[in-house]
Amino acid sequence: MIMKASKQRPAGLIAIDKEMERQHADAIASHEGSAALAQKIAASLKSTGRLLLLGMGGSHAVGRAVEPLYRALGVEAMAIPLSEQLGQPLPVEGRTILITSQSGESAEVLRWFRETNGGTPDAFGLTLEGNSFLARSTPSLIGAGGTEQAFAATRSLTISFALHLAVLAALGEDPADALHALREPEAPAIDHALTALADVRAVVTSGRRLQGLAEAIALGLTELARLPCFSLEGGQLRHGPMEMLGPNVGVVLFRAADPTADLVAAMANSAAEAGSPVIVFDASGEPPVEGVVTIRFGRAAGMAAIFAMLPVAQSLMLAFADARVDNAGTPVRSTKITRSE
Repeated sequence: MIMKASKQRPAGLIAIDKEMERQHADAIASHEGSAALAQKIAASLKSTGRLLLLGMGGSHAVGRAVEPLYRALGVEAMAIPLSEQLGQPLPVEGRTILITSQSGESAEVLRWFRETNGGTPDAFGLTLEGNSFLARSTPSLIGAGGTEQAFAATRSLTISFALHLAVLAALGEDPADALHALREPEAPAIDHALTALADVRAVVTSGRRLQGLAEAIALGLTELARLPCFSLEGGQLRHGPMEMLGPNVGVVLFRAADPTADLVAAMANSAAEAGSPVIVFDASGEPPVEGVVTIRFGRAAGMAAIFAMLPVAQSLMLAFADARVDNAGTPVRSTKITRSE
């Protein structure tokens, strides 16, 4: 499949552009405005020692991305889709619950509060809409700038991470590097990556500690390019799915300066040997992997790596979709707020 540039940028992508243009400023404002409630959530976490992160779509991907960050601070964190919690629930007693919904109005959020009789004493929300059902139902971290209007999540992801950063800081994490990444964003070129993916019919994204970030980008690729684009944690990708790799399946990997960096590099080598075009978003500080396209960032880990890579990966996501779909960014089978199960 040959990619072709749109003659005129689709309205849906223009709407996403506008969201992305202010995501860094809104994320910083969100972080700065959430300290008081973040302290209360941190106090709950210190009391329970266990965190259940609930969300759908991009909100669930955020939960997956911050799981290892809370675990590193001694919190037993687990992220599962809110729909899964409704159908096969984990006990909520003795857990701090953090429900993320950018709109605060999705069908699963409404049902969870109905079925739990209004939530639990240690339940908190995270949303962009201060007047939403979620914000009215439980103490909630509120992102700055109001509801995201564009279809695919971009700004809402960055803001959600910034709100989590406030909680992590209240637990003792130093937020300086992450905030620097927001204030001084990097902008490495994506042209070679876009060219490498020109003929693929599917994309798999993968990471280790950055697996949640990989899942967020896979979701956006699927929504915008309308192709099979999905995510597999690096170990899971090893156990069988390597069979799908080849010239028509692109592989996008996320690598940070953490103990899993060598495993990501090994996967890049294996995927390239299988014939797949491979893109590595790399903040490891290690030498680049030969034979793959590397998008380099300053050495970073954790939330700093997420903030550095996310907007650049979003730009690749948009460019990939724009080259393949005439009206990318305008949903044909979905809605911004999912009101049915």
